[in-house]
Parts: sequence; C-alpha cells; structure tokens
Amino acid sequence: MLVGAAILLAFQLGADWLATRFHLPLSGPVLGMAALTVALAAWGRTLLALTKVSNVLLKAMPLFFIPAGVGVIVLSDQLRAAWLPIAASLLGSTLVALAATAMVMKGVAKLLARARPGSKPSP
Repeated sequence: MLVGAAILLAFQLGADWLATRFHLPLSGPVLGMAALTVALAAWGRTLLALTKVSNVLLKAMPLFFIPAGVGVIVLSDQLRAAWLPIAASLLGSTLVALAATAMVMKGVAKLLARARPGSKPSP
C-alpha cells in the first residue's frame, strides 16, 4: 500500500511542480490526476498497489467533506448575504456543463458513425 501512496504522491507533486514552474491555470492535484489517468490508460491496466490505496481512500471519502461542511456553517452569514450570485453561478455553470456535455456527445457520435461505415449518427 505504501507503493501505491508513493505513486499517487509522486504524480501530484510532479504535476504541482509543473503547474508552479510553468504558471499553468490548473492546480497540481488536477494535473496529477489527469497525468495518472493518461499513464494508466497507456499502461492498459491498474496496478494492484494503486487499487489497494484507492480503496482505502474511497472508504475514508466522507471524512474529506467535513472541512467543507464546517466552512458552510462558519460562513453561513456571508452565504445568506450572497445567495443570489451563488445561485445564479450554480445554475449558469450547470447549464453550461450540460450544453458542453451534449455538444461533446454529439461530436463523439459523429466520429463513431464515421468510424463504422453504414451506421447513422443519432440526431
């Protein structure tokens, strides 16, 4: 399990260094997760060490939400004061995400239809 944790930490720290060094707009953990995803896809299988440490982290996942919950309670006055911009940004970002997902799926359907001759893309 120590090997799996070291692999996760190496990807996060390496990506964090890259993000800091090259002033990238994404955080190190996000870049590290993307790099790990690409590495695992290239490898073609998941390492047992990563599976073990991932299962332990997933079991502890509810604990990761405690700081966010405390933040909501502590900042409840500010949240009440700014409820309209928060609600508008939540609604707007949800609609943008839905539209982007629909456009990507439509593009993927067209690509798949081209890859399989004789099939028609869905409307």
